[in-house]
Amino acid sequence: MFRVLVVGESCIDRFVYSKIDRLSPEAPVPVLIPVETTENKGMSGNVVENLRALGVDYNDITHWHQFTPITKTRYVDKKSNHMFIRVDEGEDLVKEINDINMNQFFNIIIVSDYNKGFLDDSILKELCTMGGITILDSKRKLTQDIINCFDFVKLNEQESINNKELTELDNILITMGSKGTMYQGNIYPSPNPQETIDVSGAGDTFTSSFILKYYQTRDVETSITYANEMSSIVVSKRGVATP
Repeated sequence: MFRVLVVGESCIDRFVYSKIDRLSPEAPVPVLIPVETTENKGMSGNVVENLRALGVDYNDITHWHQFTPITKTRYVDKKSNHMFIRVDEGEDLVKEINDINMNQFFNIIIVSDYNKGFLDDSILKELCTMGGITILDSKRKLTQDIINCFDFVKLNEQESINNKELTELDNILITMGSKGTMYQGNIYPSPNPQETIDVSGAGDTFTSSFILKYYQTRDVETSITYANEMSSIVVSKRGVATP
């Protein structure tokens, strides 16, 4: 039986699209008039939505997260898609996970670690022993023993700078936006780059599509190319999208 485990903080991604046609008389700031609001599952929830969009049956996905989500509200000019401000709420409600059932096996484990207090280093080391293929997408300062524990670690460019002394390890994927993805010193460009409209959630798409393709092919280059292509699809859409 094919089983995928997704672990990490979840949130609601809310986009308040607004009309802007004047400046405030009180200060040199634009006046936003909301005209449309959309909501999506975010963080590890978006990973699950990407897996479903990529063809994984919902019943084959186990999602370990908390049911008190963080809310990220973005105020965006609808015409230009320019985001003026993001307001995050609920991070103080995140509690550390303290119970992992080690008697389960998963074909794929995806850890979506936003470093909000849900996962600590010891839990990360336990999670990487529970599956066939493991990938960590993390916002925290990592250690070499955590990186070595996972088959793959996905970082963006800023996260790689924060972990620059570790980025030469062989299992690290560094996503570089429109430039593609770096792996073991080589840059793999996107096969079909699109105009970037919104990068929200693109990292979740890369992580999900890469590990699924790698499970099928066991070929890193093919998996990076596929993940780059799926990511280029979502950045050409507004908000948090799936391929």
